[in-house]
Amino acid sequence: MAAIIYQLDKRSGITYAYESISYWDKEKKQSRAKRKLIGRVDKNTNEIVPTDGRCRKDKQKQINLQNNNKVLSTRQYYGATYLFDKIGDKLGLTKDLKQCFPNSYKQILSTAYYLILEDNNPLMRFEKWGNTHKHPFNKNISSQRSSELFASISEDDKMKFFKLQGKRKVDNEFFAYDTTSISSYSKSLKQVQYGHNKENDKLAQINLAVVFGEKSNLPFYYRKLAGNIPDCKTVNKLLNDLDMLGFNKVNLVMDRGFYSKANIDTLYKSKKTFLISASMTLKFIKENLEPLLNKFTSSNNYNPTYELYTKTIKKSWGDDNKDIYIHYYYNQYKAINQSIELDKKLIEFKTQIINDKTLNSINKSYQKYFTITNNSDNNIVDVTINDDIVSKTKQSYGFFTLITNKQMSSTTALEIYRNKDVVEKAFGNLKERLNMRRTLVSSEQSLDGKLFVEFIALIYLSYIKKQMQDNNMFKDYTIQTLLDKLDVIECYKYKNNKKLQVGEILQKQKDIYTKMGIEIPSSL
Repeated sequence: MAAIIYQLDKRSGITYAYESISYWDKEKKQSRAKRKLIGRVDKNTNEIVPTDGRCRKDKQKQINLQNNNKVLSTRQYYGATYLFDKIGDKLGLTKDLKQCFPNSYKQILSTAYYLILEDNNPLMRFEKWGNTHKHPFNKNISSQRSSELFASISEDDKMKFFKLQGKRKVDNEFFAYDTTSISSYSKSLKQVQYGHNKENDKLAQINLAVVFGEKSNLPFYYRKLAGNIPDCKTVNKLLNDLDMLGFNKVNLVMDRGFYSKANIDTLYKSKKTFLISASMTLKFIKENLEPLLNKFTSSNNYNPTYELYTKTIKKSWGDDNKDIYIHYYYNQYKAINQSIELDKKLIEFKTQIINDKTLNSINKSYQKYFTITNNSDNNIVDVTINDDIVSKTKQSYGFFTLITNKQMSSTTALEIYRNKDVVEKAFGNLKERLNMRRTLVSSEQSLDGKLFVEFIALIYLSYIKKQMQDNNMFKDYTIQTLLDKLDVIECYKYKNNKKLQVGEILQKQKDIYTKMGIEIPSSL
């Protein structure tokens, strides 16, 4: 099949016409296309003018005949963007965006599609991608236009969108809540501050807090905050936002960075269900574990699925004596490894003390493990490792704990908590695939708008990843190779025919659509 495709050269401003001929590549087993330059388009007459003198009359005659018969057509890649279209329909994304951003939702969608498919490419390359792909906006989005798009995304419209998406969540599921740090070179963004960088980056940063549905694996809310705010200080604002969005019954799962007595008190007061990891160094965690130690490794406490010993106790919290459940977990292999590592380190430090003749030569946190004997000249003559202190330290090795105000088995609590890693994996997608390891904007408005579009792209990626996990597809594909497999499918549209024609689709491509829960594309 032959078609004429138009492409604008941005540097010269000239639109060139190419003859595109499709053929079947036997080696790659894919539909491919060869392009041949036939001329440039006259700005005044829109006619195609050959660019050289060879067979000029014959070429012009052929082109004029094609123009007169109106058989000019467009050929674009369609397979991957079709997948996004259908995911958007299925999740209500397109509908909700249209309701909140009636004048720009197509630009938001097209930009999100580009960010997913063009891994790590800057937005300045959108034009080349847009010309070769069918996408919602169907026009070029220049750098200037993308900046205007980002600046037009208001806080009110974002909150309206979050509310609409939140209503689509799975009933009674836990919300996984976590934060990540995004480094920045900017000195003009107010919230760029130095803080605890989770990737040990030395730059200042902003923090991004995201809420995911633990069962759906889909994000439905995020918030940007200053880079110097610790995790435990963000919970109160999160609860206020969730109330404002209409989520009265909320189940939250969080890691131990969000633990504080004040946060637990607030969660009880706001009648929110929580499941949160707690440090083994906390006084009430240690005190309640000690009576259990002698019989903790009883066969009755063994969980063969996770190869852990578990024990749950019910206690009272606060002045109101609210019920709190403490789930203890013990991994004997981890305990042995931690114990060996401590012994190695103590022997190493003992040798160092003897050689240096001073206790101050080692880290202060380890000095408590040594008993020093000095002679009359106050010189060290003997160094002994204090076995009692070492044994007490090792008692907590191999243990971790989860606390909750909802009665559930230790196995259920662990499964819910482990599913929280969906947030961590999503942050990886956000930074690696969506090019957000550094903020590449200089104004607050542009940053806020770009983060929102990145968030929309993250929803698509999260859906695809969940379907791939549920259907055991990662043994055959990465997200990138799966999208590449679909991205070669073409569509054709003639100017005198409104029907969209879809190119050849292989069985493996059909299988991908089916496993994604999406109907196979067909000519319309």
